[in-house]
Amino acid sequence: MAAHLSYGRVNLNVLREAVRRELREFLDKCAGSKAIVWDEYLTGPFGLIAQYSLLKEHEVEKMFTLKGNRLPAADVKNIIFFVRPRLELMDIIAENVLSEDRRGPTRDFHILFVPRRSLLCEQRLKDLGVLGSFIHREEYSLDLIPFDGDLLSMESEGAFKECYLEGDQTSLYHAAKGLMTLQALYGTIPQIFGKGECARQVANMMIRMKREFTGSQNSIFPVFDNLLLLDRNVDLLTPLATQLTYEGLIDEIYGIQNSYVKLPPEKFAPKKQGDGGKDLPTEAKKLQLNSAEELYAEIRDKNFNAVGSVLSKKAKIISAAFEERHNAKTVGEIKQFVSQLPHMQAARGSLANHTSIAELIKDVTTSEDFFDKLTVEQEFMSGIDTDKTYGYEHILTLHNLEKAGLLKPQTGGRNNYPTIRKTLRLWMDDVNEQNPTDISYVYSGYAPLSVRLAQLLSRPGWRSIEEVLRILPGPHFEERQPLPTGLQKKRQPGENRVTLIFFLGGVTFAEIAALRFLSQLEDGGTEYVIATTKLMNGTSWIEALMEKPF
Repeated sequence: MAAHLSYGRVNLNVLREAVRRELREFLDKCAGSKAIVWDEYLTGPFGLIAQYSLLKEHEVEKMFTLKGNRLPAADVKNIIFFVRPRLELMDIIAENVLSEDRRGPTRDFHILFVPRRSLLCEQRLKDLGVLGSFIHREEYSLDLIPFDGDLLSMESEGAFKECYLEGDQTSLYHAAKGLMTLQALYGTIPQIFGKGECARQVANMMIRMKREFTGSQNSIFPVFDNLLLLDRNVDLLTPLATQLTYEGLIDEIYGIQNSYVKLPPEKFAPKKQGDGGKDLPTEAKKLQLNSAEELYAEIRDKNFNAVGSVLSKKAKIISAAFEERHNAKTVGEIKQFVSQLPHMQAARGSLANHTSIAELIKDVTTSEDFFDKLTVEQEFMSGIDTDKTYGYEHILTLHNLEKAGLLKPQTGGRNNYPTIRKTLRLWMDDVNEQNPTDISYVYSGYAPLSVRLAQLLSRPGWRSIEEVLRILPGPHFEERQPLPTGLQKKRQPGENRVTLIFFLGGVTFAEIAALRFLSQLEDGGTEYVIATTKLMNGTSWIEALMEKPF
């Protein structure tokens, strides 16, 4: 069990266990010793579902990264390819299989497509003369991966580009399938709200899938009250703004991949007296970041300017706890102190790590470059005119940005941003970063449009902002999914609604922090579970849209 997945209103361990069970069943079909050949992109997401120990229990003896030519030698009965359904990967697999066939004793080959089988890929394998070599050709529907107690991601890196530039609905289909899996585990979601073209398509797919499964009535009591489907292109501004929460800045500066971050090692080297700093480690320091770590759970969503005071307070508490050892006189007291020691040492290690990370971030946030960039951004978001110029080498990228709706030629048309900004209160002048009272603290003034839409849907409802909803791209809609008698929810007085909010095209850590802030409000009335096609920041998002001209 991953304890940090079960702290919220919705126990996401149920989902993790379901996908682990499916993985075990597939591995057991391939009887005997096994080697897994990984599509490298999948290793990170899989690590959140199953550690090597689980694979080992099911006779996985070797693991290799999918590469051209021959596979490394392995004395195993089964070779299993875990891959995304991509044509270019089929060519590499064929090369591997053909070179194995020439090598001698026959192996059993299997292929597991994640998250779906693909006829095109199977046809490619057939054309290359290897389709018949696979005993099992199956799919592993790993659509939504639990990252934390309130966070799920598909980690589909091309989803935004596919949906908004290439008109490819594959990732929307996977999103709809993922939502059907959630409903099978957590009950039918009675109300679906949506904004945007892709949101409409996902809702339609879900309704169609539900009709196709009419035979089996879902008898699970619903955990979620609402689903809000939100297109990323309804709010293209937020991902481009610099996130100013602790977790957001770690992602902006170092990039968080599948809950892990790699940091410069010199900050984490133990300081020894008189060694003059020689023999510093050269390998990046890799840390896992999730709410299983008490201190991280406390500071991750705070504005960075509020983190220092928490760390110094924690340092005082920890050093006072260690001082207690001098007061432990009796055997009982010493025993009690010793029993608390592992927890105290873990807390001290955690504090040391986050103090080092905070110092690294501070070096960046106090630089002139950072200040200039932030000033331009904040002037832009608060409505002051700014100019930007880019070189010819970005012409293809600029074309993609225009196609995605991020850039528009300045014709004589009306600029709707001032109306949207005022109606949705997207800019707040007096932000309290230490003890926030509004979601705008995550960007020190700018309230993410996406989260403001969620907040207004919850209270007083979208009818109050009809004019703005018409200006923003794509339709807005509401669907009801009827529940059988006996499964209708009667909410207790003071009990919050649970809303699943699904960002189609990606979400940033600052938006997640803003939604957690709303979930924790005393009188908020709604708790949020967040799902997305991809966890991203402005840089990773633009990189996914970039075209390289040479």
